[in-house]
Amino acid sequence: MVNKKDDSELFNAKMESEELAYQLADMMGVTLYYAGVKKENLKDAVLGYLDAMDELFSDDEPTEYGFEEIVQIVEHLKKSQKELFN
Repeated sequence: MVNKKDDSELFNAKMESEELAYQLADMMGVTLYYAGVKKENLKDAVLGYLDAMDELFSDDEPTEYGFEEIVQIVEHLKKSQKELFN
């Protein structure tokens, strides 16, 4: 049986996860902005970034997106969607 303390801890963990997701989305926007994306194109660039992740790393094995993978995705985006950048 789940008690109120367990429910509270689960709720707090879920909220922390959502907050981290928002922070990561903001960080992605900052990354793309400093890579040269125009501010008015940030939403489209983030969506393009997500598509590029699938294009470049669509195999069945999970991919850890570290520094090298992120740079590769941004470079791909710069080539495939030049209109988003300054």
